Amino acid sequence: MPGIDECLLEVMRLPGARGASVVDWTSGLALGTIGESPNGDHEATAAETAEVARMTAEQPAFAHLTAGSTTAPAEAAAGAPSTAVEDVIVTTKDGYHMLRFVETAFDSSVFLHLWLSRSEGNLALARLRLGELAERLVLA
Repeated sequence: MPGIDECLLEVMRLPGARGASVVDWTSGLALGTIGESPNGDHEATAAETAEVARMTAEQPAFAHLTAGSTTAPAEAAAGAPSTAVEDVIVTTKDGYHMLRFVETAFDSSVFLHLWLSRSEGNLALARLRLGELAERLVLA
């Protein structure tokens, strides 16, 4: 099971990967970064992507309960993790930004952010690999 640094190294092996980070969406702080940052500042990028993650995870429209889920939409709006949102993909003219939520034993407020080149990357492959890495990621 990889830690943050090993996970980020694996993410950067994806074709077209330009940069990646592990971010706490509650605080907006980067727990680890690698590669390039879209605006040249990894900390600013972490804060900006955390806003997108937070807005997505806290919206009742995305908090549909699945069979066996105990997180109600009201709890999701209050900051409790929702099992409904797995990832968020933002498409830009020259790339993709993928935010993959990481379920943890404590508060599940962490996500992986991958900045992927649109011309060199494979969005489907990247989504699958990011999901696998998120499941194996060990946060200490």
